[in-house]
Amino acid sequence: MSQENPIRLFVSHLYAPDDEYFRVFEYLESAVNFFYSNLSAPDKPPRRLDKESIREGLRGQMADAEAVILLASLYERDPVLIEFQALYAKACDKPVIVMEPFGTGETVPAKLVEFAEEIVPWNTREMADAIRRQARHEETTRWDTIEFKLD
Repeated sequence: MSQENPIRLFVSHLYAPDDEYFRVFEYLESAVNFFYSNLSAPDKPPRRLDKESIREGLRGQMADAEAVILLASLYERDPVLIEFQALYAKACDKPVIVMEPFGTGETVPAKLVEFAEEIVPWNTREMADAIRRQARHEETTRWDTIEFKLD
């Protein structure tokens, strides 16, 4: 992964503004040396809003994605459309990363757990590492440095 070869991501959405959708990118922007391209287009709904047109629009957005991020919080609002996105990702052999609901302490719905390669908390480092592992199979072993004083 480099600036010239960013990871292509699709983040689930319902063609409506959502705080958690935008929060994903706030977190990823703060990740050091992490380059991605967002293929999602929640602000460009299809001309016709029937079920098949919506699904076709999502298929087009997901086509070139290397990884799919599902927002668990959207499942309550429209389980059918979120399950469609998960099923389509699986049918296309794309890894699915599920984000825990933000700040609620709620668990990830069991149906989404079935689709997930990884379930990730809202933590910049864990998000970026999960995406690297799932999209590019890059090892993300890190070492933490602990400083202490000897008397």
